[in-house]
Amino acid sequence: MTAPLLVAAGLSVRFGGVRALDGFDVEIRTGELLGLIGPNGSGKTTFFNTVTGFVTPAGGKVMFAGEDITALAARHVARRGVARTFQRLRLLTELSVFDNLMLGQHLVLDHGVWTNLFARWRLRDQLRAQIEAARGVLAHFSATLPDRLFEPVAALTMIDRRRVEVCRALMRAPRLLLLDEPSAGMTPDETAELMGDLQNVKAARPDLAVILIEHDMGVIERAADRCVVLDYGRKIAEGDYATVTRDPAVRRAYLGEEAD
Repeated sequence: MTAPLLVAAGLSVRFGGVRALDGFDVEIRTGELLGLIGPNGSGKTTFFNTVTGFVTPAGGKVMFAGEDITALAARHVARRGVARTFQRLRLLTELSVFDNLMLGQHLVLDHGVWTNLFARWRLRDQLRAQIEAARGVLAHFSATLPDRLFEPVAALTMIDRRRVEVCRALMRAPRLLLLDEPSAGMTPDETAELMGDLQNVKAARPDLAVILIEHDMGVIERAADRCVVLDYGRKIAEGDYATVTRDPAVRRAYLGEEAD
């Protein structure tokens, strides 16, 4: 069996007297889709923030592709192949779809002084390549979005805005994608569409590992290869969907009911 792509060991995060993560352990392998579930406030988003360098843990470590990334800044984590989305859309709606996608690509463009003064053709060629890459990523999600590349995001529906948000994370061809409630604010039909889009992406990029935070248990059941359940910052269950949803601790903490 291949080594895990991401290993979080003993992660602890405190905000004042609150333990947002309390000795949390989890790992994910290349190509796997892991569902991360638990009640509100259980530490799911804190885990994402810790992996991506937005929060420094009080204890434990994060290993990615064999490298300790625990203390790295967010930009360095991104350069190593970890991308994420957020619960709330972080799109600039007055800008075009392409402008929003390029916000995640500034690290790869050569736009220094020398290039601007003496080799603008190089930047022009890079932009042309990025336009084609953007259309290719969008095409996994919608047949019409590639043709709307230069329209303002404000003109898009909610589901298309969510698609753009995910596509921005995919533009750097990450090895690990962290999705924080991608269906938030959408109807059940839109949620089903978006999950179908993600399956298309996984089919096109079989080595992409995905950790999905989602409150819709139907989505987790259909999409996840394996589930991890958090409660008060601690892992209380792990396994396939059927196994974790039968666990008495999960039913008490997450589903709000006692075991039979």
